Amino acid sequence: MTLSAAAQYGAQHLTRGIGRLSQHVFVEGRGSYLTTDTGKRLLDMTSGIGVVNLGHCHPAVTRAAQEQCGKLTHAQLNIGFNGPQIELLRALQPIMPDPSLDTFFLWNSGSEAVEAAVKVARRSTGRPNIIVAQGSYHGRTAATAAMTRSKTLYGEGVGPLMPGVFSMAFPYYSQMCMPHDTPTDTLVDVALQRVRLLLQQETAPRDTAAILLEPVLGEGGYVPAPPAYLAGLREICDEHGMLLIVDEVQSGFGRTGKMFAIEHAGVRPDMVVFAKGIANGYPLSGIVASKATMDAMPPGSMGGTYAGNAVACAAAQATIQAFRDERVLDNVAARHTELLEGLDALRAMPVGALIEDVRGHGLMMGVQFRAPRPIASALTQACLERGMLLLSTSAFDAVRWIPPLTVSREELAQALGIFKDALEAVAHAEGCL
Repeated sequence: MTLSAAAQYGAQHLTRGIGRLSQHVFVEGRGSYLTTDTGKRLLDMTSGIGVVNLGHCHPAVTRAAQEQCGKLTHAQLNIGFNGPQIELLRALQPIMPDPSLDTFFLWNSGSEAVEAAVKVARRSTGRPNIIVAQGSYHGRTAATAAMTRSKTLYGEGVGPLMPGVFSMAFPYYSQMCMPHDTPTDTLVDVALQRVRLLLQQETAPRDTAAILLEPVLGEGGYVPAPPAYLAGLREICDEHGMLLIVDEVQSGFGRTGKMFAIEHAGVRPDMVVFAKGIANGYPLSGIVASKATMDAMPPGSMGGTYAGNAVACAAAQATIQAFRDERVLDNVAARHTELLEGLDALRAMPVGALIEDVRGHGLMMGVQFRAPRPIASALTQACLERGMLLLSTSAFDAVRWIPPLTVSREELAQALGIFKDALEAVAHAEGCL
């Protein structure tokens, strides 16, 4: 591929530490499509890794941000409140997965919000240690890289990282080195036994502030946590006075068909971390917990120059309203069924023998392969060549479907057609058929 002048300049002057699916320079986005500086139009099944849940440049969100830019762009939260921030809190509180979650801190990115959650957990419990799930992803900063267990890449060669982090088992057959057809009940039972053993052998409950996990593993393979596993963790936390913190950075704001993925299990979290889809592309994140938990932090201990930015808060308000006005969750349910049907139809074809597992909720779906050699990376490139953006994920051979939650039936059908053609091409090139 010949790079545009802009892409060549970017390749020369942006750090090589940024991994990229493509060398395209995107200049416009509308709905489910991105356009490059060379005029190429691409069907986007990544949504900016789960950020533009309402599609690129959603009109209502764009209008809200434009109007706010003409009123107030920056009101530093350690100096005073800003109007959009207060109105956003009014919109957020009713959609939280439990009524006890009523006190917020707004920041900029998912990694920052995870770090804020750790500070609050340690301060409110008086305990230092954090337990995370094997396969989890919580960020790339020094502290969040210490809590990330999806790949070693994020902390490799830059240690020592934040201490006091311990790993627990997650009931995912690949993660637990068990056969694909291992019953879920077995995976859950073994995982919970290992969590209890961890508390006996590695981090005592009196030293453990919280269990932090994604209710759907993101970078770890798009694997939903079984409800029984989440219920078991809730029981363990209650037994030992630990907090249960769910990282909904990628799974929140409608991505799984409910506003938050934890709602599928009906389990009460003590704290929720959110970001990505909340403002449909504007940088905003946050944590929420009970007032008693959050108020353990003394005044001045929380803050940030751009935290709770007025423009981002206005965009977030518009995003939440659009979910209601446009019945977005109904669209997610319909498209989820069509995506499953399309993938099941593909599995019935000869090339479908390469598909080991299809899993997920809503429009957060993972497809794992059982080819003689890994094919996910080649598959995403084959999709790119055919005009579609799709991402691989995890240390295992899997891809993730993250289309905009507003994707149409026709767009999803087109995406499935590209996926089929790309998979067949890769299978033939790799000698898998």
